Amino acid sequence: MPFVVTGVQDSIGTITLNHPEKRNALSEALIADLIAALAEFRRQSLRVIVLRAPHGAKVWSAGHDVSELPLANRDPLGWGDPLRRVIRELEDCPAPVIAMIEGGVWGGACEMAFACDLVVAAQEATFALTPAKLGVPYNLTGLLTFMNTVGLHIVKEMAFTAKPITADRAEQLGIVNHVVPRDELERVTYELAGSIALNSPLSISVMKEELNLLANARDLSPLTFERIQGLRRTVYNSHDYQEGIRAFLDKRPPRFTGE
Repeated sequence: MPFVVTGVQDSIGTITLNHPEKRNALSEALIADLIAALAEFRRQSLRVIVLRAPHGAKVWSAGHDVSELPLANRDPLGWGDPLRRVIRELEDCPAPVIAMIEGGVWGGACEMAFACDLVVAAQEATFALTPAKLGVPYNLTGLLTFMNTVGLHIVKEMAFTAKPITADRAEQLGIVNHVVPRDELERVTYELAGSIALNSPLSISVMKEELNLLANARDLSPLTFERIQGLRRTVYNSHDYQEGIRAFLDKRPPRFTGE
C-alpha cells in the first residue's frame, strides 16, 4: 500500500498522507513516497500542490517516526534524515505548496507544514513542537524553518513547553493564512489553489526562490556551527535522550535527569 495517495485536477496536484495506522508519522517509507510524488508533479509542471491528510483525520501527522530514531551515538536529525530531505524538496519545488491542515500536527510535522508556502487550517487544528518531550536536540536548519515563519519568542515557547497552540492563535501569529470551519476546509483551500494557478507559474517560481533565499540569509560562522553541533552531540549521547526515546516506545512518561 502506498503511504501517500495522489491526484490531479486542473493543474492542481494533491498529495494525501496515507498511513493512518501510524498517524501519518514521517517514516523513511512515507517520506520516500512523498518525495516521489513531488518529483512526479514537478515533471508534470503542475501549478499548485496541496499537501493534506485524509478527510476527517484526527492527526495530520505525528511527526518523526520515533521507532526509526537512533537510541544513541548518532545525530538523530542529520542531513540525510527523512524530514530534512522532504523539507529541502518542499522548498525547492517550483510550484507553491499549500498545507491543508486537519487535526493535530506534532513535532517534525510542524516543520513540514511550516515549510509549505501557505497553510490553511480547520478550526480544530493544533500545532505542537515536541522534541523536548523526547529529549531530542532539534537541529539548526530545522529551527530556522520555524524562525522563518514565526517570531523568536514564539518559537521558544513552542520548543520549550512542547504544548500545542490552536489554529486561531497560529493565524494571529502569522503561521496560518486562513482558519476555517472543518466543512469549509477543502473549498477554501482549493479556491486559494485555483487563484494561484491562474497566475504566471514562471513569475511565482522565481518569487518563491527569491523569498526562500531572503528568509535564509542569516550569517553563521563555521566555528559557531561546529560549537552548536558539539552541544547537540552532547544531548544525543546523553541518558535523557535514550530515556526520551525509550519512554515514547514504552508509552510512558519520561523521567529526565538532566544527564
